Amino acid sequence: MLEKMKIKKPGSHLSFIEKAGVFSHDYLKLCKYLSSPEAEEYSFTKKLYSKLISTSQLLEDFLDFHGSKNNKTWYFYRELSAAVRHLSLGGYSQNHINNRLIFYDLPDSTEFENSSRETLDFLTFSLRKLAVVIMDTARQLNIPIPKDCFSHNDFPGVTTSEILDYDIDDVNRDQQKKNIVKIASEFLSIASNFDQLGFYEPLEYQEIMQIVPDKVNEVEIRRFEMLVHNLQSSFDTYVIHGGFRYGNRKLKQLRGYFSCVFHLLQIIGRLLHFYERHLHEAGYKNIYKKVQEQLSELVDPEKLLDRTINYGLYYVCHYLNTGKKLASEILNENIERSSIRVGIPVKRGFHLRPSLLVAKIVQEFGGQVEMLVGEDRFDASSVLDIQWAGGKIAKEDIKEVVFEGDTRALRDIQILAKVNYGEDTIGKDIPLPKELRYLRS
Repeated sequence: MLEKMKIKKPGSHLSFIEKAGVFSHDYLKLCKYLSSPEAEEYSFTKKLYSKLISTSQLLEDFLDFHGSKNNKTWYFYRELSAAVRHLSLGGYSQNHINNRLIFYDLPDSTEFENSSRETLDFLTFSLRKLAVVIMDTARQLNIPIPKDCFSHNDFPGVTTSEILDYDIDDVNRDQQKKNIVKIASEFLSIASNFDQLGFYEPLEYQEIMQIVPDKVNEVEIRRFEMLVHNLQSSFDTYVIHGGFRYGNRKLKQLRGYFSCVFHLLQIIGRLLHFYERHLHEAGYKNIYKKVQEQLSELVDPEKLLDRTINYGLYYVCHYLNTGKKLASEILNENIERSSIRVGIPVKRGFHLRPSLLVAKIVQEFGGQVEMLVGEDRFDASSVLDIQWAGGKIAKEDIKEVVFEGDTRALRDIQILAKVNYGEDTIGKDIPLPKELRYLRS
């Protein structure tokens, strides 16, 4: 029998400090470039951010594997690599927004564009400050600084003066209405749910401190990030596969809204992670607090939170809110419409509770639904409108009304009507059918 061959892992003979040098080499070479005058003259590109992300991630994993988080000598070096990684992740997404902004076709975007540049400037400034300290720390740890250095030619931008021929036409792609309706509805739902985190004017630093991290934190932001990412994936898979230059203008503009929101949420999530994990709660041990203070001198927490909230979160709220009108237009252009005739709530008519339940059904689906009472039409998504209709119904002793509009909502209104709008004849609540369980939330 052949003896089992022992596979020797590359570099297994190296000591920890020798491997630390190997895993730090490209990372330190980048830091050397960042701290040079040349880096100040040229913009940070996606390729540069990508290289910073990968090298810092590799070094951080190596240090974590060897217990750097519990070692006084190596903890600061480890935290510096984490800072570079998270700021670079934010920078990559911000750079993507800046490059793609012209294709998003967002209205009145000049202020957003200026604020985007300010955010990118803050990230690049912080990374350059970190680079100098990283190299000093490496020298103290006896990690050799690479003799050679990158140049700006190693990190070209993604844009050129040429555009490839547009020869795959997506105009006649099978744009199934049910998928368009689903995506527009989900956009409206996300926008509505985000209102709990939202605000529409900049906050002072002390006001920001009151909401971060108790109300606005990495976990909440990443939840919305995943929802918007799923929305974008569904759009690209089932509605429009190709580019932005031609085709249905409204659909591509809607994609511009949620694509911009998605990348803003990426930035917010990365910066909140860095703040919460590395600047906010550093732990009770002196070494942790000392490192937190050192990082705070390199990355200004006040400026970091200003960019996270007064730029990132502010414009997420802005574009979700301003995109609702377009999403509603697209939704109502593509929904299946029909009408139903149903009875009014027995005994008490359309008082507050049945009016609220009908309005919640319409709001759940987002499509237009109207209540017809004689020659008059009322907005069935408005509790107030339904109650106005209720007054006319009672005055004229009307027994039935017609609802017209989104078939999805009409189906559930019909179910609700069959159980007398969720109450008995004296106005007490009765259980709703399982199809309407969302009304209880």
